[in-house]
Amino acid sequence: MRDTVVLLGPGTSVLPAAALPALRGAAAVFVAPGLDAQYWGGLGAAPVGDVPVGAVDGAVVYLAAGLDDYAAELVAAGAEVLRNPVGTALVDAVAVMDRLRSPGGCPWDAEQDHKSLRQYLVEETYELLEAIEDGDRGALREELGDVLLQVLFHARIAAEDVEPFGVDEVAGDLVRKLVGRHPHVFEGDDPAVRDAASQQHRWEELKQVEKQRESSLDGVALGQPAVALAGKLAQRTARAGLPVELLPDGDSAGVTLFLVAALAKLAGEDPETELRAVAREFERRVREAERAARAAGVEKLGADEWRAYWPA
Repeated sequence: MRDTVVLLGPGTSVLPAAALPALRGAAAVFVAPGLDAQYWGGLGAAPVGDVPVGAVDGAVVYLAAGLDDYAAELVAAGAEVLRNPVGTALVDAVAVMDRLRSPGGCPWDAEQDHKSLRQYLVEETYELLEAIEDGDRGALREELGDVLLQVLFHARIAAEDVEPFGVDEVAGDLVRKLVGRHPHVFEGDDPAVRDAASQQHRWEELKQVEKQRESSLDGVALGQPAVALAGKLAQRTARAGLPVELLPDGDSAGVTLFLVAALAKLAGEDPETELRAVAREFERRVREAERAARAAGVEKLGADEWRAYWPA
């Protein structure tokens, strides 16, 4: 049996199943610096130290978080490389959340409930949206983690309820939903799915049957921003055959805004995204004009000054 390098990746507490045969036949098992040698002690693992390649009489298994110098040396000598599957770091994230919430963990985390965390879920979601709009890859990575934290936090709280469920049940429900609503992927061809548009329509059909909904508007989140809500209501009712002339009618600002959002959605646009883009551009221009005015020594802007320093 040849040497094996097991790259645990970010999920350093999870061992890939493919590594088990190598571990059974190994003459020695080492762990990389920075990994918890005690955690892997049950496998007979020891810190790698200065053990040179070839110093062990027999096959070596090396557990590492990444391809460090020792791993690279083994690979160069012909070692097999095994990698953890994508997603194993989630196990560590769940374990950290559990420790924070458990006795001896963080007092603030222990005091939270679903209601107290609502504001953070909304804030983190908007911060993620902003990172996407800005095209900021670093912020995108960070904000995705913050949104994931909210999911793990709520699932951990739910596990303490009198009718408990945890992150495994949440993930299991999601898997069943994704598989059930993509029969063309998991069960063979579905003649109702021809492209992305027909798939979206098919998704709604399957959801309607699955949830036994009585109204075309069942499941619409009424707490979403008003522009997005108006667009969603128009989209759902249009699919149910509602004629356009039955949309709200009147001269108020609310009706006008509703109609603009509804008609934009029916035209295939996303009114919430469109409005946010205009608002973000307006914000950029205001800041640019203010900077230009300050650079010119103008501290207070009146109408004429705003016009003078407004960017083209």
